[in-house]
Amino acid sequence: MTLKMALKIYNTLTRKKEIFKPIRDKKVNFFCCGITPYSDAHIGHAKTYVQFDVIVKYLRYRGYNVFYLQNVTDIDDKIIQRAKEKKEKPIDLARNFEKEYQKDMKELGVDSVNKFARATDHIKEIIKQVKILMDKGYAYGIENDGIYFNLGKFPEYGKLSGRKSAEAEDAVTRIDESIKKTNKGDFCLWKKSKKEEPSWQNPWFNGGRPGWHIEDTAITEKEFGPQYDMHGGARDLIFPHHEAEIAQMEASSGKKPFVKYWLHTGFLNVKGQKMAKSLGNFVTVKDALKKYDPKVLRFFYISAHYRSPIDFSEELIEQAKNSLERLNDFVRNIKDSKGKDDEELIKKTRNGFLKHMDNDFDTPKALATIFDFVREVYKKEGGKKSYELMLELDRIFNVLTLEEAELSQEVKKLVDEREKARKEKNFAKADKIREDLRKKGYSLEDLKEGVRVKRL
Repeated sequence: MTLKMALKIYNTLTRKKEIFKPIRDKKVNFFCCGITPYSDAHIGHAKTYVQFDVIVKYLRYRGYNVFYLQNVTDIDDKIIQRAKEKKEKPIDLARNFEKEYQKDMKELGVDSVNKFARATDHIKEIIKQVKILMDKGYAYGIENDGIYFNLGKFPEYGKLSGRKSAEAEDAVTRIDESIKKTNKGDFCLWKKSKKEEPSWQNPWFNGGRPGWHIEDTAITEKEFGPQYDMHGGARDLIFPHHEAEIAQMEASSGKKPFVKYWLHTGFLNVKGQKMAKSLGNFVTVKDALKKYDPKVLRFFYISAHYRSPIDFSEELIEQAKNSLERLNDFVRNIKDSKGKDDEELIKKTRNGFLKHMDNDFDTPKALATIFDFVREVYKKEGGKKSYELMLELDRIFNVLTLEEAELSQEVKKLVDEREKARKEKNFAKADKIREDLRKKGYSLEDLKEGVRVKRL
C-alpha cells in the first residue's frame, strides 16, 4: 500500500461515519451473528456473509490482526419445531444444517472466519451471565416459565435503533411471549423446557434452555471480554436482538460501550420485498449455486454497498457475470504479457481503491476504479506489475478465475480440427466447427498466440 489514509466506518450506534480506532491498536475483535441451522441458508444470508468476508479481508490487508468470530444458534424454537416435523433430534437437525452452511460458505469463498461458536457449547457461560443479571436486579423469574430481562431497569434500551418497540421488518423474537412479564418488551434469558425439548441443568427450573439473545453475549464475553471492537449482522437484527445484547452485557459488566462499532448489511430483496424464510420468497444458496458460478454471486453482492439493499434478478446476475468476465479476460490477457507497465497508473489505481474502501468499505466505487484501470491498460499496455496489482486486490474480493476450466477431450479435438481447417484456409469448415462449439457452450477468441476457448 502506498498511501496512508484514515479508515472510516459508518457506526449504527452513532449514526455517522467515524475514524476507525480499535481498542487495542492493530488487534481487532469482530463478531457477526451467525446462522440458526433449521434449514438451508438462503442467498439473503449469503449477501451478509460475503460482504463481511470482504470487510474482514480488507481490514487484514490494511494490516489489522482481525479475529473473526461467528456464533451458531443450535438451540432454538425453530430448530425444535422443524425437528419435530422431521422426527429427528433437534441437535442432529442443527448439526446437519450447520454442515450444509459450511459447505455453502466454502463454495462462495467465505473463508475469513477464525472460529464458529455453538450456543450449546456455552451453557455454563450463559447460566453465569443470567445469574449475574439476577443478582444485580436486572432480571426476574416467572414460575414454570422463564427468567426475563427487566427493561424498566435499563433506560438506555433503544439507543442503537432509536426505538423501543418492534416493526414489521425486524427479525422474529423467539421464546419471549408471557402474559406474566413485568414490561411488554421484556425478553427471555432462560426458558423452562417442555417435557420433549432439549434441556440443561440450571439453578431455576427442572430443565431449561437459553433465550435467543443471551447466547451471543455469553460467547463474546468468553472470547473477547465485556467490550470489543466490531459487531456485524443484517439490519433486521438491530431490533430487538442487538438492543438486547447491549442491555444484557452493559447491565452485567457495568462497562460501556459493549461494542465500539456496529455494522449492518442491507436486505437482499426479491421484487422489492425482503428475502426471508418466513415469507417463503427465498432461494437457497444450494439452488443458486446449481445455476450460477459462485464467483459471479460474490461479484453480484460486492457490486452493491454492504449497507444498501440489492434486488435479486436474472438481469442483474447476468450483468454481474458479464462484468466479471471482462475482468477475467483482462487478467488472462496480461498474465504472460511482456508489455511495459505504467507505474503511475498502478499507483493511482491502488490509491483510488484504498480511498474508496477506506470510506466505509465502498466496494462499488472500488470496483469502478479497477474497471478504469482495465480500460487504461487496454489503451496502452500492461505487464507483470499490472497483473500483480489485479491479484493483490483480488485477495480482498476473491472473484477472479485465473485459469480456464479444463476442456474435455471432445472439445479439444474440435478446437484442433478448426485450427487445422483455418491453416488449410477451409473457412467454411472452421466456421461450422465454431458454431458447433457455441452450441456446446463454448466461444472461441482468435489471438496472435493462438486460440482461446471460453465457456459461455
